[in-house]
Amino acid sequence: MSLLTSLEELHAHYGTAGEASLIKEIAFLSPAYRKIVETARFCALTTAGPEGLDCSPRGDDGPVVRIQDDRTLLLPDRRGNNRIDSLRNIIRDPRVSLMFMVPGWNNVLRINGKAVLSVEPDLLASFDKEGHPPRSVMIITIAAVYFQCARAVMRADLWNPDKRIAQSDLPSPGMIMQEIKDGFDGKSYDEEWPERAKTSMW
Repeated sequence: MSLLTSLEELHAHYGTAGEASLIKEIAFLSPAYRKIVETARFCALTTAGPEGLDCSPRGDDGPVVRIQDDRTLLLPDRRGNNRIDSLRNIIRDPRVSLMFMVPGWNNVLRINGKAVLSVEPDLLASFDKEGHPPRSVMIITIAAVYFQCARAVMRADLWNPDKRIAQSDLPSPGMIMQEIKDGFDGKSYDEEWPERAKTSMW
């Protein structure tokens, strides 16, 4: 087995990054980057903590984050499962990474920075949805912004509707938990989930 075990070996194997790969990275939201962030309704949030890494999906019915200024983003923590993996990590290690995906766009936008958690009442109220404010808001200070090469999205043909997988072709959440825990009623869980989601979205 041949392994790359040093930065020198890694750089020698891959060579030098092209000019476009380097100039696209900046430390603020340019007008073009701002447009992408304003359009994105979904992103993946990555955090790090003593137990390891966590990658959490974040989505909204409009822009998934609010732009406070060209170096600051606001990300509400909408209702979820109360595991708070990402939030525990941020308390202990403020580094975060966001990957924004926009259906139909063959790139992703990545933002790295540091986050703090705010529970300031007026800020929470400003993100209210149907009478439900978020439990907290992440204030993210931007350190780096850049778009990512489109090859991965293109190889996966990600936005091609003909490549979508029917939900019935994959195990449901209830089936997964029933497989893990003896006696778990997966069928009832799946049947009750749509109504539970509808009444607890925010």
